[in-house]
Amino acid sequence: MAFYRQQGEVPPQRHTQFRDEQGRLYREELMGEEGFSSDSSLLYHRGVPSAIVAAEVWELPDQSRTPNHPLKPRHLKLHDLATGTDAVTDRRQVLGNNDVRISYVVTGTAPSAHYRNAIGDECVYVESGSGSVETIFGTLAYRPGDYVVIPRATTHRWVPAEPSRLYAIEANSHIAPPKRYLSRYGQLLEHAPYCERDLHGPDGPLLVEGEDVDVLVKHRTSAGIVGTRMTYATHPFDVVGWDGCLYPYTFNIDDYMPITGKIHQPPPVHQVFEGHNFVICNFLPRKVDYHPLAIPVPYYHSNVDSDEVMFYVGGDYEARKGSGINIGSISLHPGGHAHGPQPSAIEASLGVEYFDESAVMVDTFAPLELGEGGVACEDPAYAWTWAGRGPDDPAIFSNS
Repeated sequence: MAFYRQQGEVPPQRHTQFRDEQGRLYREELMGEEGFSSDSSLLYHRGVPSAIVAAEVWELPDQSRTPNHPLKPRHLKLHDLATGTDAVTDRRQVLGNNDVRISYVVTGTAPSAHYRNAIGDECVYVESGSGSVETIFGTLAYRPGDYVVIPRATTHRWVPAEPSRLYAIEANSHIAPPKRYLSRYGQLLEHAPYCERDLHGPDGPLLVEGEDVDVLVKHRTSAGIVGTRMTYATHPFDVVGWDGCLYPYTFNIDDYMPITGKIHQPPPVHQVFEGHNFVICNFLPRKVDYHPLAIPVPYYHSNVDSDEVMFYVGGDYEARKGSGINIGSISLHPGGHAHGPQPSAIEASLGVEYFDESAVMVDTFAPLELGEGGVACEDPAYAWTWAGRGPDDPAIFSNS
């Protein structure tokens, strides 16, 4: 994110002495991406950010995955998935590959563990609920419809004000606006469906006293994804000021301006973010196609290079009527299988001028596998709903 911000106190020049009122030096930390050749920020700590007094194994939740074999479309009912209430430690993985993992949790109101993801950025969609995310950069407020984008290695914790349904997209890379939305210098361009005014950074600084503070760190080894519990001598929320272009922020889908056309527009017009080997899109309430012979629901399509994941979060999704898809559902339409609207939805959409629907889509360029949470909440009848019958039942039309 190339949009510069400053919070709290920083010295007039970088990498120079910066002292408190008692003459003690603050500790400067450069947090930067891609070997300090991309976005970065400078943070000024009261304590020593490297000072740990213990490191122990943190046993992660089940990270196992099951291949989508035999190949078929899937329907996962997230609202049927039981989870614990910690926004970090009780996430259940529903889908994943070696580039991105998608998990789900329904929180309580107790704060989560202190946490940082040292593997990649996180983009957490808030399906419902409100609260705040406390970070070393300051505090982010969140509300329904927010994407909470947290850069890799940012220490933070979730503080829900009410139970919150969180859809966590964890990357092995950075997550940023699509390059085609940006100028050569990083400004969001006029044709982009959102702008810098819509991105809300943290309020800060956030200063907390404390000693021997545990931070859960998710990281990689040759054995795969693992966790470590690091205990810090002083509280990591000790940054008196920072500036730069790397920081967490929120973006609400209500501030996204859908792009429409005379005929049905392809999915890339709905894109919000991109990561390595995946994209994030959202489908929102909008006026639809205005050609006199337009068919508002999508045509059947084969995205031959991608698996498509749709998370249905609001409204009434026209193309999926008769399939059993409801709010809180995920559909997985894998590469190698043509998909599109239920047959009855096509005629029903003719003449419609407005769609009241909200969905978050993740397209991946490597096949997705089912996490243990996905296996636990799958609807086995979904794959046969286009045909109206399946291998075990001669007349499956809907499981709704």
